[in-house]
Amino acid sequence: MLFKLSLCNIRKSIRDYAIYFFTLVIGVAVFYVFNAVGSQAVYMQVTENRNDIIELMSNTLSAISVFVSVVLGLLIVYASRFLMKRRNMEFALYLILGMGKRKISAIMLIETIIIGLGSLVTGLIAGIGLSQLMSALVANLFEADMTAYKFSVSTESIFKTIICFAVIYLVVMLFNSIIISKFKLIDLIQSGKKTEKVKLKNPVLCVLIFIIAASALGFTYYQVSYNYNQISQNELLLYIASGMITTFFIFWSISGLLLRIIMSMKGLYYKNLNSFTFRQISSKVNTTVMSMSIICIMLFVTICTLSSAFSIRNSMNAGLNEFCPADFEVEYIKYPDDEYEKTIAVDIIEIYKKYGYNITENIENSVHFSSYTDEHFTFASALGDNYEKVKEKVPMADFDVNELIVKISDYNNLMELYGRKPLSIQSDEFIIVCNYKSIKEIRDEYLTAGYKINVFGHTLKSKYDECQDGFINISSQPINVGIYIVPDDIIDEQCVNSDFLIGNYSATSKDEKNRIESEFIGKFNNVMNMSSKDAVNRQYYNVNTRISIAEATIGLGAMITFIGLYIGLIFLISCAAIISLKQLSDSVDSISRYEILRKIGVKESSISRSLFYQTGIFFLLPLLLACIHSIFGMKFSMIILEVFGTQKLTESIVLTSVFILLIYGGYFLITYFCSKGIIRKK
Repeated sequence: MLFKLSLCNIRKSIRDYAIYFFTLVIGVAVFYVFNAVGSQAVYMQVTENRNDIIELMSNTLSAISVFVSVVLGLLIVYASRFLMKRRNMEFALYLILGMGKRKISAIMLIETIIIGLGSLVTGLIAGIGLSQLMSALVANLFEADMTAYKFSVSTESIFKTIICFAVIYLVVMLFNSIIISKFKLIDLIQSGKKTEKVKLKNPVLCVLIFIIAASALGFTYYQVSYNYNQISQNELLLYIASGMITTFFIFWSISGLLLRIIMSMKGLYYKNLNSFTFRQISSKVNTTVMSMSIICIMLFVTICTLSSAFSIRNSMNAGLNEFCPADFEVEYIKYPDDEYEKTIAVDIIEIYKKYGYNITENIENSVHFSSYTDEHFTFASALGDNYEKVKEKVPMADFDVNELIVKISDYNNLMELYGRKPLSIQSDEFIIVCNYKSIKEIRDEYLTAGYKINVFGHTLKSKYDECQDGFINISSQPINVGIYIVPDDIIDEQCVNSDFLIGNYSATSKDEKNRIESEFIGKFNNVMNMSSKDAVNRQYYNVNTRISIAEATIGLGAMITFIGLYIGLIFLISCAAIISLKQLSDSVDSISRYEILRKIGVKESSISRSLFYQTGIFFLLPLLLACIHSIFGMKFSMIILEVFGTQKLTESIVLTSVFILLIYGGYFLITYFCSKGIIRKK
């Protein structure tokens, strides 16, 4: 009997369950898809390094799933509140007919199980289908061979998803039982007749709090966006807390000002149903200040997370072609203060020969050169009179580090290898090449045409009033903090800092290049091991190859993208679902108000238009403030992202906007049509 009644209730209330069911299905599908990434990669042909990164990513996503399950659990518990509130009159009728609270709990238990099983099965089917598309995305991100790929289902991920959502549903059942045990018949009967008074807050107080909150928020924006160099970790946490608190007070003050402002605009307020529409909106915002604040912050995190993740991936992949124009780079670093180091030659080719290897074997073209340092020429001395100013602005910088110096002829030979434009200077000039943005900005502040330095006993003036774009070391990011390019004849050959050999393999195919690289790395490891014994186990060698950099770049970029997508999608779904359920709950409470509108002759089209405006503005308010937060949040993020590069940031923001439009906008449309169904004329 109870089972049959539960089925009838679900069929009858199918529209009311739409958002709830939709959210459960999406949650299950997303949970499965991201936990199945590792098993999907088994059928792809990837290198050992990339396979390790995929395994690391899979483990990271599994760990994040614990946090995700908590968020989804809270969301589903919140959603169940709406369903309970929607059925107050139904529960009152059960009590009047003599049904006990235990039987009502049993009905809710059966309904939860049916809906849970339905959403779980539907979500898993959708997740299994989407995971095949995810496999294509994984293959694309990791540049994997999918010739051996086949349709697959991850039993481990299915089991993990079932366990996670079973626990969540048990919590929901317990929550429902507690709520039902506290039912009072009179409250259930009166629930539909209760009207919420719109309390007009003191406008002077609202204006005052808004000005204070907006000013505090503006100060926080300035500190994290333009004064970030002087912010300590504790201060950063303080500004984050300040942003959260001021967000709350902005919504609190807006909830009191919104209706007052509209009421003062008589022509707008009394036009059509605007008086009813804006009072409804004011009531919603007034009673959901905390919820709106949390949703706004979650949307802000979503926008920054997704945009940053996409930007890192795009920048690293684009940077690989720009900043890694050679196949390999071997560097021998000399430490002048080490007594042993003073007795040996600083020539990487000769060092290899010493241990029986020819480093230039299988090399098509290369450039062999050295970099130099003057012990008296440090970052601090280069700043000159600007030292105190820069130190105050960037207190964490290493001002005692020696500046790196390279001959103009060596640099131009390397640029020819890299396919970049050469530089030219006079006998009394120098040029700084730098591509690390924040350091370049610092150098540009004191660097003007004619600015002078003293190196190796020679006085040189700057040819340009800003740093030129350039680099030596191959990488996938713009990480050159500054290199001084000087005339050849001023160099003191006794002041060698590092010896470089940079070049390309003599290979015409990918397999041939991999074979040569394997031999190249083998030689390097052998030389390093043998030389370390001579140097009392101290090793001063470094090797970079395009293949290894590409492995790390592609893997790291893909992992960041997946983690950002996972967290961003869950937060976005949670925000949209919470605000949707609040709107639907308010629609239930406002049924009688819409009936009164119909009785006084208001057209159905006007009522629908009013509902559309209410829903749209309610969805838009937290998103607008979140977008403002994100403008300054992304400016701060760019400082952190600088090491990875911030190329194609606009494309990343556009892609993030598409995600928000599809999911957040999709929830908005579903909410509007469901609300329209709730208030429709009976």
